[in-house]
Amino acid sequence: MKFLHRGRDRVLTLSLILPLVVVVMLGLNARRSTAPADPFRADAIPPDAPFTSLSYSVHTSLWWDDGLLTGTHMDWVQLMGFTHVKQVFAWQDIEPNSDEWHFALGDRMLDELERRNIQIVARLSDAPDWAHPSLPPVESGAYIDAPPDDVADYADFCGTIAERYHGRIAAYQIWNEPNLAREWGGRTPEAGAYVELLRVCSEAIRAADPDAVIISAGLAPTGGLTLEGQVVAVPDDVFLQALYDLNFQQYMDVLGAHAPGYEFPEYGPEDAERDGRGRWATFRRIEDLRRIMIENDDAARQIAILEFGYTTDQVNESYQWYAVDVVDQARLLVRAYEYAAQHWRPWVGLMTVIYIPDPEWTAEDEQYWWSITDPTMNTIRPAFAALSQMPKYCGDAVFPARSPEEAALVPADNPCH
Repeated sequence: MKFLHRGRDRVLTLSLILPLVVVVMLGLNARRSTAPADPFRADAIPPDAPFTSLSYSVHTSLWWDDGLLTGTHMDWVQLMGFTHVKQVFAWQDIEPNSDEWHFALGDRMLDELERRNIQIVARLSDAPDWAHPSLPPVESGAYIDAPPDDVADYADFCGTIAERYHGRIAAYQIWNEPNLAREWGGRTPEAGAYVELLRVCSEAIRAADPDAVIISAGLAPTGGLTLEGQVVAVPDDVFLQALYDLNFQQYMDVLGAHAPGYEFPEYGPEDAERDGRGRWATFRRIEDLRRIMIENDDAARQIAILEFGYTTDQVNESYQWYAVDVVDQARLLVRAYEYAAQHWRPWVGLMTVIYIPDPEWTAEDEQYWWSITDPTMNTIRPAFAALSQMPKYCGDAVFPARSPEEAALVPADNPCH
């Protein structure tokens, strides 16, 4: 009887334990099968987002070479397998005097780009001196760009461009780095003033070309800077939140951002903080901006990276501290595109590398050192070859890597074309 009692106790014990084990195992399996929540809300991007992810773009200087090298540089874009170029439409060149319009170069440039099936993102910036008589001329060196004294003049410029090139410009970038004093007439940058500039330009473009995509200005990644009591740089995350506080998103379709490579692409903001540096000094600073978008209920909007690259600067002290050699520049640019393809799709759509340069740039110009070709010799650098050969991602399609021989001779058949 005692033995039977003990057996019955064992049966009763097992009957109590087994269900608990099953519950625990089911819980563990559930945790294993549930994917971790995506902090960047890729699921929020709609299928009809403005840009296929990724859309490959390169910042060009097609306007200023007076046609001597334009054809060559456009052919280079084709060889790279890139679908877009980003080009400054400088207000000072198009309307050098009030109501005096110069369209010949823009007309020819668009004809040639369309013939090559290359789309254009137009940056509307570089105001003429007549538009801001309250400031010294830009040649004074006090700044490199300034908003107009009367925003109606800028609205007229934006609307005129959109009307002339209706349906031919894929997207418009409205201004550049408004969180820096040097892009704001040397004055302290103000989010409210930029929102007003964005509003009038956006409304003018939408009235003339309702299908055009509006991109907000890329912000300069910075932790902020004050010199002699004046704020000359506002932190990009602070400025972005101030823009959201003013509901700026109603005036644009895509959020613009800049992502210079201070370190290898996988190095993130948390790594920078750990190393005693600012979160802004990383290629992945884009992720901080994406979090701000989500916190402001704007997860369904894409980001367009309007400038990114790695500098090889050996002249300008401000940039030397994070410069790389030309071989590493090539390698890191490819890794950056690969990182974006693996981690940032589809919420990053357009991704613009800098530069196919202005032929007049020299080693004294900091832009010279970011470039993927050499303006002085009009020859390619290793970065150009690497970008031409790397695989391209377009939605669910992938175009595989190409051999150096193929990339040097045959325009890439990018799946996004």
